[in-house]
Amino acid sequence: MMLPGFLYLFINNYMPLPGLVIAFKQYNARKGIFGSNWIGFKNFEYLFKTSDAFVITRNTILYNLAFIVVNTVMAVLVAVILSELNGKRKKVYQSVILLPNLISTVIIGYLVFSFFSVENGFVNNSILPAFGLKPVDWYSEPKYWPFIIIFVSAWKSVGYNCIVYLATILGFDRAYYESALVDGANRWKQFKYITLPLLKPTIIMLTLMAIGRIFYSDFGLFYQVPMNQGALYSTTNTIDTYVYRGLLQLGNISMSAAAGLYQSVIGFILVLGANMLVRKVDKDSALI
Repeated sequence: MMLPGFLYLFINNYMPLPGLVIAFKQYNARKGIFGSNWIGFKNFEYLFKTSDAFVITRNTILYNLAFIVVNTVMAVLVAVILSELNGKRKKVYQSVILLPNLISTVIIGYLVFSFFSVENGFVNNSILPAFGLKPVDWYSEPKYWPFIIIFVSAWKSVGYNCIVYLATILGFDRAYYESALVDGANRWKQFKYITLPLLKPTIIMLTLMAIGRIFYSDFGLFYQVPMNQGALYSTTNTIDTYVYRGLLQLGNISMSAAAGLYQSVIGFILVLGANMLVRKVDKDSALI
């Protein structure tokens, strides 16, 4: 029964590995990947010698750190709330909060546009006038977009992320909670002294996995939601969107492979470093 899973893993994760050599070559379609000329680390220079290198690296890391903190806290809280519900209400609420994860990012981009459009947006036409504030040109003001993107990410992913936490909580021995009730513990003390400690290994494991992708970004979130507006690049441009725009303009496949290799290597190092840190603090919660 495990054979399909192994085949999928081998085809998608291991077969492409020899193609990584393209990151060190000047790709020529006529010569192929292995016949193209070697150029060393020149493809990496494109990524690091531009004035945008600092901005895209900063944006990628800071956004992912914010996503890890905000999305984890929201997912745990939602999972705890859902675990307290019974019957059909739990299924209805769980389906409702899971729905945004199933919506295409393109559609989400237009939903956000319907809220923040300068002329017909709900925020400019309804919310700001109610507080006596002037309309804002949201798609020309980069300073608002870190908050908008973090909110959209949490709204989109909290339903999916809480599934693992909810399944873990439902597997806890109810005898702990019954004993706590006998001792007079309210719901906050049950959460603080029972749920959270028991949930800690799961939180650490999922956080370590998220750290491994801290150099990656949700391309649709950073490209479709801000509508690829050039005025917002200072706060919406990440490594993935930068490489995509570079490919559109230059068609440089080798440079894209170099960026992918750079992301993978740094992500691997970060996972090992974070795991070593966790092992020093709490050995039982470390992955290896």
